[in-house]
Amino acid sequence: MTQRNAVAAVAMVLLLYSSAWALAVKSEKVNLNVASARQLEGLPGIGPALAQRIIDHRKKNGSFKRIEDLMNVRGIGEKKFVQLEDRITVGEPASKKGPKQ
Repeated sequence: MTQRNAVAAVAMVLLLYSSAWALAVKSEKVNLNVASARQLEGLPGIGPALAQRIIDHRKKNGSFKRIEDLMNVRGIGEKKFVQLEDRITVGEPASKKGPKQ
């Protein structure tokens, strides 16, 4: 194998790993009820000020019950919500049943 082929092979491997990593990161949903400002800023269209408003809203009003409740935060309208809805969650609701016995 020539040096040129070896470099091309290494580049291909790196490209495959970086693509897989990017897909994994993109597919993870951000939980609005526990996310840090930094995690919120990783969402499209959410900067530091808007991330802080989401956190302040959560502190003042309690947990988000549905992802649509995010539109109650100033600066997040329907258009921005549509961009975010596939990337956010409020977590799984707790089971109403007691623990298994």
